Formats: sequence, structure tokens, C-alpha cells
Amino acid sequence: MSNTAADINALSRKVLDAAMIVHATLGPGLLESAYEHCLFYELSNQGIHCEVQVELPIVYHDQIIDAGYRIDMLIDNVIIVELKATERLLPIHEAQLLSYLKLANIRLGLLINFNVIHLRDGIKRMVNDL
Repeated sequence: MSNTAADINALSRKVLDAAMIVHATLGPGLLESAYEHCLFYELSNQGIHCEVQVELPIVYHDQIIDAGYRIDMLIDNVIIVELKATERLLPIHEAQLLSYLKLANIRLGLLINFNVIHLRDGIKRMVNDL
């Protein structure tokens, strides 16, 4: 995949469309892991390269430190997707995604909370200005 803004935006639309399918099928109220597995299934069936639970080390003073951080989903090495199944998104969830974007040197992130009636109310798109 190309890394142009248009291509990344088109890919993010496909991810959100797949998330809408998962939410319409399962509805709210399940564990985050259920949504993760089903979204991976949807994306894989569309031929979209997706990795789950990707290790995210911290580089601190030229030292690589495994602090146990994991990206929920890495889409085609250009989009980070953080999934939630919580009552509501909090500022800490946004801060987490922004930190992951910076650590991974990735520009676009999607924060998706499946525990809502209408999924559009549970989506937050975030950009790392690098």
C-alpha cells in the first residue's frame, strides 16, 4: 500500500466499514477481545493486512525497553486501531492512542469503542503530526 494521505484515508474508511459490520452483527456489551477477533476476521476477508496485539517497545536513551505495551491492531503498517468496550471513551484513552502513534512513528490512529448503541458515537480519529 502507498503511504499517501488519500490511500491511508481510504484504508481507514474500509476499517471503519468493517467495524460497522462487526458492531451491527454483535451489538454492544461483549468483551473487547470478541470485537478484536471479529474485526480481524472482517479485515482479513477483505484482503487487508492486519496484525493484532503487536508489541510496542519504548526507546529511551537509545535503549529498547519492553514495557509490555501492545497495539490492539496494526493495519497495513500505517494505521493503529485501539479497541475499547467501555461505558465511554475517556481522555486517557485518547492519550494512550496518541502515545502509541508517537512510539510507533505512525500518523493515523482510530479509537473505536464498541460498547455504544450507534458505533459512530464510539469512533475517534487521531492524527500524529510527527
